This record gives sequence, C-alpha cells and structure tokens, in this order.
Amino acid sequence: MDILSAVITLWLIMDPLGNVPVFLAVLKRVAPERRRKILVRECLIAYVVLIFFLLVGQRALALLQIEQETISIAGGIVLFLIALRMIFPASGGFDDAAEGEPLVVPLAIPLIAGPSTLATLLLLRATAGSMLELWLATTIAWSATAAILIAAPFFYRALGERGLTAMERLMGMVLVMISVQMFLNGVAQFLEHYSG
Repeated sequence: MDILSAVITLWLIMDPLGNVPVFLAVLKRVAPERRRKILVRECLIAYVVLIFFLLVGQRALALLQIEQETISIAGGIVLFLIALRMIFPASGGFDDAAEGEPLVVPLAIPLIAGPSTLATLLLLRATAGSMLELWLATTIAWSATAAILIAAPFFYRALGERGLTAMERLMGMVLVMISVQMFLNGVAQFLEHYSG
C-alpha cells in the first residue's frame, strides 16, 4: 500500500464528515467562543495518540507473533465491517453528553483516534512501507480530518444533515472496495506462502 492509499484509507476510517454532526452535538452546551479551542485541543490529543500507537504497534505484533497475511486478511474483514457501519449506521449518538467541556472522550477518542483507526495503523505498520511514510500518511490524513472538524459549523451549514449522510455513505462504499482488496491480497499472500 503506497502513501496515497494509506492516507485515503485512514481518512475514510476517521470519517470527519460523518463526525461533523456528532462534534456539533457534543459541543452544543459549550460557549461558542470556546468551541474552536476545544476542537483544536482534541484534534492534537488524537494526533499524539495516533503517533504513539504507530510507534508501539509493530512491537505488539512481534510479541504476538502474527504474520503479515493474517494481518491483511483480518484487516480486510475489520475494514469491511467498519464500512458497513458507515453505510448502515446504528442509531444513537452523543447527544446526551455530559455537561461542561469534553476532554479526550468522546472527541479525541474514539471519534478520531478510535479502535478502527488504531487497528488500521497496526495493519499498515505490518504491511506497508517505512515508518517515515506511515508517519507522513497519518499526518496528512489527520490534518485533513482536523481541518474538516475544526470547520464543522461551516460544513454543516453547507451540506446539511442529508448532504453529510450522503457523503458518509459514499466514503463507506469506497472503504468496502479497499477492504475487499486488502482481504484478497492477504489470501493471495497466504496461498503463495503455503503453496510450496
């Protein structure tokens, strides 16, 4: 997987357009003048978590002795399930968030640096290129996500609830194709590895 593919995959999983209504719902009880500062802070916290996980993820895989084709097949299945949730979302949300300013939860974790994104970083670390390339891909995907979420009120006014929902469904469809390709790559690696 090259840098562009990694950026697109991570950005789709972070799902910034789909998270715009959630971010606005969580911040609706916060004073308007504080919202941008909170958004910037939460995005920076998420970035620190992503980079930390990128650094320690490979060691965790080595400790568990998991092979590359296993990661690719499992990653394809996980991404496929994530994509299905984007296309057919479950009801519920964060409308009943606690009073006061959110800190780390739920904005930084799990909405940006959630289990899906962290699992994908593990997969990319095991199957993709150098650490520098992955750091660059993570930084680009995070930057695009942060820019959209910081501009959440603008996107909500421009696209509306239905427009954001349609964009999320479209991103889910793209992610389905990426996940199937990842699964097929893992199966091909498995067959090649064990055919002899």
